[in-house]
Amino acid sequence: MPFGIRGLSAPTIDALYRRGLLDQLDIHKRIKSPHQNAIQGPRRQVGHFAGIPFHEGDIDTSQWDHRLPGPGGNSLISEMEELETVLTRRAVSLSVEITRGVAVTGFEQAEDHIAVHSTGQTFQSKFLVGCDGSRSVVRKSGGFEFAGTEPEFTGYSIKADLADPGKLRPGRNLTPRGMYLQSQPGYLAIQDFDGGAFHDSGQPITPEHVQEVLRRVSDTDVTITALHIATTWTDRARQATSYRNGRVLLAGDAAHIHSPLGGQGLNLGLGDAMNLGWKLAATIHNTAPGGLLDSYYTERHPIGEQVLDWSRAQVAIMRPDPDSRALNAIVRDLINTRDGATWFAGRVWGIFTRYDLGGDHPLIGRSAPDFEFEDGTRLGQLMHDGQGILLDFCGNPSLRAFAGQLRYISARAKDQLGLTALLIRPDGMVARVACAGEADLDGLREAAGRWLLNQ
Repeated sequence: MPFGIRGLSAPTIDALYRRGLLDQLDIHKRIKSPHQNAIQGPRRQVGHFAGIPFHEGDIDTSQWDHRLPGPGGNSLISEMEELETVLTRRAVSLSVEITRGVAVTGFEQAEDHIAVHSTGQTFQSKFLVGCDGSRSVVRKSGGFEFAGTEPEFTGYSIKADLADPGKLRPGRNLTPRGMYLQSQPGYLAIQDFDGGAFHDSGQPITPEHVQEVLRRVSDTDVTITALHIATTWTDRARQATSYRNGRVLLAGDAAHIHSPLGGQGLNLGLGDAMNLGWKLAATIHNTAPGGLLDSYYTERHPIGEQVLDWSRAQVAIMRPDPDSRALNAIVRDLINTRDGATWFAGRVWGIFTRYDLGGDHPLIGRSAPDFEFEDGTRLGQLMHDGQGILLDFCGNPSLRAFAGQLRYISARAKDQLGLTALLIRPDGMVARVACAGEADLDGLREAAGRWLLNQ
């Protein structure tokens, strides 16, 4: 989304909620994307795939039987500045020192530490995590391969004054030369299928250039009288083939880049941080089970791969050619069904995010449901300290033995989803569940040793 507005998906909302940060966002403030229609009720657009909208009234959340309703819902809109403020406040409260305006110029790895060089100074630490964006110095200096596909278009996000906005049709419009979107006069998104040439050229974005592109793509003689904001982007899709090289790790755009279609980039990066943070902390404090840090790559790389393919698939049905238009029409028909809208919403909102942690139960590897206990307390409220949890609904004596090794909670929930117990990692993902029988309890014990206990 343009102009500092970002869509937060279910995994991001869950993460903020579990750290006590969700209520610091003004989620009740009606932040409205300039590219979102104003229709309310069942026909309110709540997302899209390749510009094809899905609507609130078509989504059947009862199909997501592994998810319980929570205070944050499944998606919301926030402002980037607000989100950065909340995360900065959290870091400072944990005594994190934030140094701004310091560029990394290189680093050297040793057996037990890494020296990170910047202009005129050197920092020493146990690990270096490159979160320095798509042009990552850390990734390039670390010798990481960044494989993927080249762009097909230059995208424009602009805010402008138009002499004749009525010449542009409202909404998202596919044309023989590309796509443009106007939901409010002067708020525009354009896709010009030039192979990303303009974006990569480094040329300034002038009013004259934007007007030429807009006229060509829209096939109108619309006139721009003032250009207030203009940024470009592409659908280049690349991903590091490894997320770790010794004491150097990658996260966010340093590890993967793709087009902003569907607003998945921010959520993907925050998911990396949530997955890596607790594993890196356990490794530094020597409490990590063997191989824990390596599981960051095995879990997050497939998720990044899925998002890149999701981005590529959208471009494939947005091309200005007859084959893509035919495919677009078929996908549109699917999205306009109840099952189709529910599935696409589940993908866009991250409801289906799942790590392969072994085990057959559909909840394993997914975000833990926000169980509400009989006293009204919710699970998310008990996860602010970032610890793993063994949740025992039945007070099983054999599970109480773990009380001295990890956080043990024994309480009955109003809806237990047929479970008797479950093990939840610090990132809120379900590592193992028990329904009945000693075999399930053995699985819980094994999973505790695999993820949480350095035995």
